[in-house]
Amino acid sequence: MLRELAVQNLALIEDVRVELRPGFCAWTGETGAGKSLLLGALGLLLGERGSADLIRTGADELRVTGRFELSRPEQRALAAEVLQAPIDDEDLILTRRLSRSGRSSALVNDVPVAVATLRRIGEMLVDVHGQRESYSLLQPAYQLDLLDAFGKLTEPRKRYAAAAERVRELRRQHRTLDEARQTRQRELSLVRFEREDLDAAKLQPGELPALGKERETLVHAQSLAQFTGTVAARLADDDGAVVDVVSRLVKEANRWAALDPKLAEVASRLEALKPEVEDLAETARDLSERFEADPDRLEEVEGRIGTLKKLQARYGKTPDELIAYRATLDARESELQKQEDDLAGIDEALAAAFAELRDAAAVLSKGRAKVAKKLVADTQKHLADLGMPLAKLDATLEPVPLDDVPAAGADHLDLMLCANPGEPARPLRKVASGGELSRTMLALKTVLAAHDPVRTLVVFDEIDANVGGRLGDVLGQKLASLGATHQVLCVTHLPQVASYAAHQWTIRKSSTGKKTATTINELTGEDARVEELALMLRGESRSETTRKEAAEMLRAANQLRVG
Repeated sequence: MLRELAVQNLALIEDVRVELRPGFCAWTGETGAGKSLLLGALGLLLGERGSADLIRTGADELRVTGRFELSRPEQRALAAEVLQAPIDDEDLILTRRLSRSGRSSALVNDVPVAVATLRRIGEMLVDVHGQRESYSLLQPAYQLDLLDAFGKLTEPRKRYAAAAERVRELRRQHRTLDEARQTRQRELSLVRFEREDLDAAKLQPGELPALGKERETLVHAQSLAQFTGTVAARLADDDGAVVDVVSRLVKEANRWAALDPKLAEVASRLEALKPEVEDLAETARDLSERFEADPDRLEEVEGRIGTLKKLQARYGKTPDELIAYRATLDARESELQKQEDDLAGIDEALAAAFAELRDAAAVLSKGRAKVAKKLVADTQKHLADLGMPLAKLDATLEPVPLDDVPAAGADHLDLMLCANPGEPARPLRKVASGGELSRTMLALKTVLAAHDPVRTLVVFDEIDANVGGRLGDVLGQKLASLGATHQVLCVTHLPQVASYAAHQWTIRKSSTGKKTATTINELTGEDARVEELALMLRGESRSETTRKEAAEMLRAANQLRVG
């Protein structure tokens, strides 16, 4: 609901602020006073195009601010979705500015937004019907939403929506897996090759350093054998070897020990040295025999080292790192193979989900076909009441291919109007006459009033075009009825229509010196409303009789509206 509208520097409007109320609100006043300007201001606030030509002479900027009350959770949820931000309270304050330079800016709750965002919020909150672009009900998608709500098709719609989301999700998964399929298959082949390659290598921890040491030993085997043989010979095997020398020294030390006891210690230590020398000679002898040149083993070792070096260069990892890497390949192969299997499984799941989607769409379409007839029949009765007895409203449901998974099912709805016999039926959005369109919208809104929890503000301009007093009375009753569930803002020239309003404002144009300005004032008392209705009936020539007629009109309308 629009609680407040403030307009500064828009054409004849210098500074106007109006507080609006629930129910049927009528704006009245003489032609040219600025009623259309105020509706134009509301249009700017809701994202319509603006021009610097609209700015009041002498001003640099025009500004429009509107305070909307989002009393229903559905409204707050949709507003939060549009703004991509939570709505903390029930007030939503929209602001639109236009400058002389042509710059346009928009704010929602003091946060800068694109003008397109205002338009989306406007389409969400308000239905505008008149000379400017009409919202919501002229959009086939929204007509379909209301048709489903009118026909209590919520559950079939939910089933279809769930099936559609399932198909979309499976398609997303399929697309992701399919797009990566070639890469995945190449990787799978590589994983299998690497696994076989590394398994064939039969890598062992610490193998390369050990082979390097063995290679060095084999390369120098002859020199090592010669060295250790020489050690054994000089220690024990040759004439005059260290063992013989030590033996002679032991004997001499023992002979001289009688002269000095310390020489006995020398003899003892020399005796202890002899087994160590003999053992060292034996060790050197054994090593000399082991360090035997083995060309075949050397070739084998060098070949193995070459193999390991090639693997290291190929993979960019040491042999020990390759052992750890090989341990990961089985899990990676399983993962890739699962993705391949998933793709095949998704094909099957997708076929089943699409069959469910098709069934859900068929149930929904069948329900819509039945409900559409009732909607048209109910609306047709109101059209007759609204002075369009020969008009014919029809609802055409055209099939929509399911291949692209449409959001609302397999149907495209167009409400078609043939306003006069002999004329072709046209979609509502292409009906030329603003008055006919507005009355058709009123008829539809009357039928659908209880089924739209979001767009609770309905604006009518030109609804009483080419309408006389008798029909104006019917229009007033319909608007008052709609006002029971919606906030209705109607610009009208007919006193019969205005008399049914729960609240009424008068719009005047006044001149002071060289300035002309538009003002709007609420008529808060019965006398004020009677005077305005009398002015609408007879203009400046109104009389006491006119006032009595206006008072009776207001009394009768109040009785019908309340009772």
